[in-house]
Amino acid sequence: MKLIFNKLQRDVLRRHIGPFVFCFLTVMFLLLMQFLMLHIDKLVGKGLPLGIIIELIITNLAYMVVLAAPMATLVACLMAFGKFSELNELTAMRAAGVNPFHVIKPVLISAFFLCIFLGWFSNYVLPDANQRARSLFIDIRTKKPGFDLKPNEFYDGIEGYIFLVKNINNETDSLYNVTLIQKPDSDKNRKEAVIKADRGYLESSADGQLLTLYLFDGSTLRNLTRTSSYDPVTEETHFDRYRISFDLSDLSFSRSNPDQRTRNDRTMSAEAMLAVVDSLRIERESHIEESFNQDNSFTPPADTTEITRQTYQLQVSSNRTGVADTVDKVKSEYLAVNLMKNRKNQLGLAEMAISDLRKYKSNVENLKTNVSWRDSRISRYLVEVHKKFSIPFACLIFVLIGAPIGMFTKKGNIGYAALFGTGFLTFYWISLIQGEKMADRLFITPFWAMWFSNIILGIIGTYLVVRLCTSFKISNLWKKSDS
Repeated sequence: MKLIFNKLQRDVLRRHIGPFVFCFLTVMFLLLMQFLMLHIDKLVGKGLPLGIIIELIITNLAYMVVLAAPMATLVACLMAFGKFSELNELTAMRAAGVNPFHVIKPVLISAFFLCIFLGWFSNYVLPDANQRARSLFIDIRTKKPGFDLKPNEFYDGIEGYIFLVKNINNETDSLYNVTLIQKPDSDKNRKEAVIKADRGYLESSADGQLLTLYLFDGSTLRNLTRTSSYDPVTEETHFDRYRISFDLSDLSFSRSNPDQRTRNDRTMSAEAMLAVVDSLRIERESHIEESFNQDNSFTPPADTTEITRQTYQLQVSSNRTGVADTVDKVKSEYLAVNLMKNRKNQLGLAEMAISDLRKYKSNVENLKTNVSWRDSRISRYLVEVHKKFSIPFACLIFVLIGAPIGMFTKKGNIGYAALFGTGFLTFYWISLIQGEKMADRLFITPFWAMWFSNIILGIIGTYLVVRLCTSFKISNLWKKSDS
């Protein structure tokens, strides 16, 4: 019996390989197409080397691997165990006295090792890949578009020049009715000019850094020095053949060092983010302690002449409103105000107290802003830390969900697997996305933001496995209590 049981386990594992690989590659393809559709406008028209585009795609495949593996695990379990039950092998296994959990156990062990691998991959490989992809995106975004002339369209991609070509023969690369506007540049001793020609052609150097324009049968109109602001001096010359070269080095793609760029929460390992979190917490506590240690008490000065000096403007204002120095002081519920000799000093004391209160309020608001900003950053980093492990852990959860559902439905085709898989995956990813947004806004903790869906699906999966492997039902709980 032991030998048959081992063969059965190996057979179930083999049945997972095909659906897992198929679903994994399918999800990777869909994610790749989504990536290309979102960023194709940033890659086209800039003359990027093919190697750079391939490197950009490869570096972005890293995050796709982390997302695709749990999805593939769920669909593979639904298909493999559904087929296992559809062929009545589950019935035969139970008749032989074999518990269904022994068939699920090797898949759980495989999912555990996959979870370990994805956790390591997400913590050490993914941050570096994201940093390289981010650096490449910045380099591509700052690169100027490649030289691309189009008929009847102005082109100003080369600094200091504007091109206008009426017609282009793509077969011979010939240009017709060419107009070239040359802008002045004192550093290069270049004067303002308009060059026109009936025809011409372009020739590029072997390394692509130099572009030469040959023009035939044309004229050049140059602006010379001005005798006055309203009397420009121009010179027109005709030519049979004219040649001008352009430096295209500014249009070439240049790589920057990714290690020299600052890293954010998506390009750091969990250890690095926890170190940043510790620093932010120390800064937060330091600001709070410093604020509470400040002397925010107010003591009125004993010398009333000091109050009079500090409130000179208030005196003037009081005189304008008819409050004279000889007016008797007013009674107040505050003891310090009653100690003043006249109303003018009383008003000065009140103004000083209000000024100190406003200063204290400003300090409290600044403290609240600083603490809130650091709490938000701490939450953002902790969300990424939990995400690095919650998504890989979903592989185990999806085995607990997929195995019993596949056996209960007794359908091992891709249609049922896609239907049930879409439902659970939609719930899972919506929970992660919304949880991350709520955690960034400090509505919930980072732990619940990233682990809520795992906990809910884990409870459901555990119950389904127990229900499959034993005679336990939830309804048995209140049936026994009724009896």
